[in-house]
Amino acid sequence: MAVSLTKGSNYSLTRTEPGLASVVIGLGWKVNTGPGDVDLDASAMILGSDGRVLSDQHFVFFNNRTTPEGSVRHTGDNKTGEGEGDDEQIAVDFNLLPAQAESVVFVVSIHNEGGAAITFGRIRDAYIRVVHQATGVEMCRYELTEDAYDQTAMVFGQLYRREGEWKFRAIGQGYATGLAGIAKDYGVNV
Repeated sequence: MAVSLTKGSNYSLTRTEPGLASVVIGLGWKVNTGPGDVDLDASAMILGSDGRVLSDQHFVFFNNRTTPEGSVRHTGDNKTGEGEGDDEQIAVDFNLLPAQAESVVFVVSIHNEGGAAITFGRIRDAYIRVVHQATGVEMCRYELTEDAYDQTAMVFGQLYRREGEWKFRAIGQGYATGLAGIAKDYGVNV
């Protein structure tokens, strides 16, 4: 049974599963009723010890679906959030991550083509989960609260390396500046 996390808590993946080589990060949400569609996009940023992205190519999203070395892969864009299970997934191979990679941050943002003010107030039942890729077993999950109702992007969680172990931290930090604001904060050239 998966461990349920609360905001700010963490879980040691490799202590629980020694030799863990890869995980899938599943992200999901439902859209509240209201006018128009809401397209959410998952992305990941691979960071060094300075908390900044290793390079612009280490910012993985629907238009850059894999890192140069193949360590982090976005599996595709779900534009509606319809259906059961994960809406988008990002696979992480610990063995392929560059040596200088200290963490991988997972973000969900509202893709806002029309310019209408769409925020996380239209979203419910959002979650992030970590799945053991080889077995398909869910290791931990964080159900996000709905307290970012006026935000347009959110850092859902983070994989990070500490003393030779890979851990997962539940974050749930909203941003009013959208994906561009988060990307800039982590050093991506946008």
